[in-house]
Amino acid sequence: MSTIKVFLVVILSVLLFSHLISCKKEHIKIIPTVSALAVTNITSNSATAGGTVTADGGDQVTARGVCWSPTNSTPTTADSKTSDFSGLGSFASALSGLTPGTTYNLTAYATNAIGTAYSSASSFKTLALAPTLTTTDFSAVTSNSLNSGGIVTNDGGSPVTARGICWSPNLNPTVSDNKTTDGSGTGSFTSSITGLNPGTTYYFRAYATNSISTAYGNQLTTKTSFILPTLTTIPITSITATGAFSGGDIKSDGGSPVIARGVCWSTNQNPTIADNYTVNGTGTAGYPSELNLLDPVHTYFVRAYATNSMGTSYGNQVSFTTPEYPNCGTVTDIDGNVYQTVTIGAQCWLRENLKTTKYRDGTAIPLVADSLAWSNLSTPGYCWYNNDAAANKNTYGALYNWYVVSTGKLCPTGWHVPDRSDCDILSSYLGDKIGDGGALKEKGLSHWLSPNLGATNVTGFTALPGGRRDYWGTFLYLGYYCNWWSSKEYSPSMAGFRLLTRFTSNEFGDYYDKRHAFSVRCLKD
Repeated sequence: MSTIKVFLVVILSVLLFSHLISCKKEHIKIIPTVSALAVTNITSNSATAGGTVTADGGDQVTARGVCWSPTNSTPTTADSKTSDFSGLGSFASALSGLTPGTTYNLTAYATNAIGTAYSSASSFKTLALAPTLTTTDFSAVTSNSLNSGGIVTNDGGSPVTARGICWSPNLNPTVSDNKTTDGSGTGSFTSSITGLNPGTTYYFRAYATNSISTAYGNQLTTKTSFILPTLTTIPITSITATGAFSGGDIKSDGGSPVIARGVCWSTNQNPTIADNYTVNGTGTAGYPSELNLLDPVHTYFVRAYATNSMGTSYGNQVSFTTPEYPNCGTVTDIDGNVYQTVTIGAQCWLRENLKTTKYRDGTAIPLVADSLAWSNLSTPGYCWYNNDAAANKNTYGALYNWYVVSTGKLCPTGWHVPDRSDCDILSSYLGDKIGDGGALKEKGLSHWLSPNLGATNVTGFTALPGGRRDYWGTFLYLGYYCNWWSSKEYSPSMAGFRLLTRFTSNEFGDYYDKRHAFSVRCLKD
């Protein structure tokens, strides 16, 4: 071999050896190799999956996990995915938030600096559930039919093949009982239920069936209609000026329990429960009923009533007339004013405030209109509210200072201004019989300002808010308060009085400056 050939061979050998050394130092990097594990622990909304990274492709695996999608046949990390640490080896992945009865495609993935590798795709299906639904309320209830329905809100991942209403006279009806068949699928449906028995309580539930099972909606109950109750009105007894007794006798509940009963009354014929009425329990047979807050000398019409699921029926109509309040006749004062009276317990009172301008011996009581003169008064005097006799005398009577009361001659003969013990007897009667001073106040807002709380006037006392005059001469509280003097003296400057107000049904007793002007009610001796 010539020297030149040998030289060329040596040169080529050196170059080839250098290239081989260079290739050995520069490894070729590729994407990782990953495979998917089998999907396990599948429920309706979760599953367990994972994968194995068998090769990192010459570079560190920085991310790995699984990807899934119900629509993409080869899911990528752009779909739903887990992130399960990094590196080589096997990993487990928890999938959640899945939809019941849905097929999902799944791949495992691994990422290095070169890119992301995916396993071959596999698929799994979440478990289906029973449907979910509600029962819609019933309507058009008759004696033998009604309408109802349901709303299937979710098929549970499996098509609803049957739906409708099931019913029974027993709790929790199922499709083994009576049922309708009203199509398939989700959404609303209506059911017409027939063949029911009158006057019978039924229970209803919507149902929906898919491949998993039959589910039921909420339970409703109703009773088919029957006839109205039949009853008679008990004759009126124990008639007073403000009350009476009656009642009803229920002959039949009409096949449906009586849920309300009582009597209703009005000054017009054929009263209903839109008028005045009592509530006297439930059920059949006879019951008593008390009518109250009546007005004296009025004719009232009364009917018993009973209500069942069909409605309200009424008994025969009866009528009666209330008498005047119990009284002890009329009384005439020295001025010729005639007063009505009322008996309350063992006492007999004037039903009106006193309005005499003279003592019973004929002596005139000084009329003091001027405010300054009134404020300096320490002797007997009277006035009319706002010094307006035409507007206030006949309704509210006169206002007297206590010096008039102290003469002992203010009331007509045989009558007196009540003392503390007289007032206590009245209060005791009210507490025993009525409960408060509302029994003394005139009803309504003809004279009292709102709210005139608790006013019933069941005693007939007919207290009116005549106001007062303070010792400095100012008129106050017409429509707000009624104040009556007592003959009880507490001190040289103070005397007792009674008070009723529009704000409460209570009666109050206290003492006040004698120079004030209050109303007076006389009590029979």
